[in-house]
Amino acid sequence: MTMRRIMLVLLAVAAVAALPVLAQAQSLADSGESSSAVPTNTPAPPDLTYTRPTGKMKLYNYVFDAFGPYPIVGAGFAAGVSQEFDTPPEWRQGAAGYGKRFGSDFGIAAVSTTTRYGLAQAFKQDTLYYRCECKGVFPRLRHAVISTLTARRGDDGHSVFSFPALVAPYAGSMTAVYAWYPGRYNGKDAFRMGNYAMLGYVGGNIALEFIYSGPHSLLSRMHLNNGHGAVSPDSKP
Repeated sequence: MTMRRIMLVLLAVAAVAALPVLAQAQSLADSGESSSAVPTNTPAPPDLTYTRPTGKMKLYNYVFDAFGPYPIVGAGFAAGVSQEFDTPPEWRQGAAGYGKRFGSDFGIAAVSTTTRYGLAQAFKQDTLYYRCECKGVFPRLRHAVISTLTARRGDDGHSVFSFPALVAPYAGSMTAVYAWYPGRYNGKDAFRMGNYAMLGYVGGNIALEFIYSGPHSLLSRMHLNNGHGAVSPDSKP
């Protein structure tokens, strides 16, 4: 049963990963209108120079991460999976049961995001995601995975272990278990749920690394080019 749930989540990640194909097609169509001095089939490389985010940028990213389209869609999908497997069974089926599951998943995401940004501010860390300056699929994949538990610090943006990134997923699941989940759930269940959330962070970083989301992408036009990633210098919040 657990493996089936994991497969559904992986299928959802694969569906999201299909978005760059549309984004690239759209960006290539736009490039035909640009100057002939620039090859139309070669997108400009992103500016990966580290720039410490301003307070306004951090606030924008927090609001987007906590209450934007991604947490809403994510909560809707997660509630659908829980509805399919009738977990928790105490919430039953139907619209009322789905509403409880949606509210629960959205609340977990909001608490996790608030914890991550709040602790990052206290620890003076920048937990936004920055794309790798390296080249190649495997080095970039390694960077995305490692970035799940690292953050930037200081004006130079050197990488450090991130306690906020480690704690945030479990803060959300612990809050749910002890605040609104049925009484039979305990810390062990919260830890298991936090592990799934951590895997979700890994998948999100991989998507941010490989999906083009620049100012001329389809995701940008749909206002979906954030998702805890740093705002690129040539885009406006």
